[in-house]
Amino acid sequence: MPLTDLPLDQLRVYDAALTEPSGFDTFWQDTLAQARAAAEPHPTATPDQSTLLTAIDVYDVRFPGWRGRPVAAWLLLPHGAEELLPTVITYIGYSGGRGLPTDHLLFPCAGYAQLVVDSRGQGHDTLDHGEGPGTQWVEGFMTRGIDDPRHHYYRRLITDCVRAVDCAPGLPHVDADRIVVQGASQGGGLALAVAGLVGDRVAALLSDVPFLCHFRRGADIAGDGPYVELARYLRLHTRDQPERAFATLNHFDGVHFAARATAPALFSVGLMDPVCPPSTIYAAYNRYAGLKDIRVWPYGDHGGGYGSSSGEHLHWLRHTGLSPLMS
Repeated sequence: MPLTDLPLDQLRVYDAALTEPSGFDTFWQDTLAQARAAAEPHPTATPDQSTLLTAIDVYDVRFPGWRGRPVAAWLLLPHGAEELLPTVITYIGYSGGRGLPTDHLLFPCAGYAQLVVDSRGQGHDTLDHGEGPGTQWVEGFMTRGIDDPRHHYYRRLITDCVRAVDCAPGLPHVDADRIVVQGASQGGGLALAVAGLVGDRVAALLSDVPFLCHFRRGADIAGDGPYVELARYLRLHTRDQPERAFATLNHFDGVHFAARATAPALFSVGLMDPVCPPSTIYAAYNRYAGLKDIRVWPYGDHGGGYGSSSGEHLHWLRHTGLSPLMS
């Protein structure tokens, strides 16, 4: 995959020149207040022994998300844990769900608690009923409710992700003072959104090759992946004016969440990424308000650093003071 975006020296100073919507903070304050007010059921964690794992304890979790509706998650713990543990809340990439517990062994094997959050409508265990009159014009989730931010799919999904942070302290062995939000691609964009919305309630952010950043730039230059859905939609519906679509998406843009996030953060970028072009990632990274670092993979595609990313995460968390070995 060739280099198709700006040179690295230009990426490091790239400014998206993206203006946030009027009332952005009020939109999200009201959205989250509604979800919290509807949160009647408490989170539940049921032991799951179907995986036959012996070094990790697995719980099948349900917690109230958008409008109080149940969201599925896995809670994975080092076997026999007795103390509160630093906890990684993981969000999932586009078109995937929480999968199986055996898909998520790194962090519990390193001594962390891990809460793996299902993505409504994308995974098998959390339904998305949709809201309002928004229409899905092309495949995928990008254009669901694109006529109005109140009805857009990502309003519901981001709300679920914030509610995971709200509910995690009620689960076994989760240390509320040491919560890390983490993900790659869509998961990285969701983790960034959560960091911007919950402030100092998260201790750190791990955001690999994040999606959901600088939507217009992504629609203009991405050669693969979900941003292409936007280009297809706008190609078919030019009479609806692109400005209306991007005005909706601007309420969910990681560039704005980055400006509000203060937790220490580690990002990553693949300079040959056709799905999340490097300039979309740097648009958010350069606006990030907290202490930050970024791992640059010069020949990386959307897989970023692949297996090398795991070691980077564990070493960085230890340097940040969030290793279970330092408890």
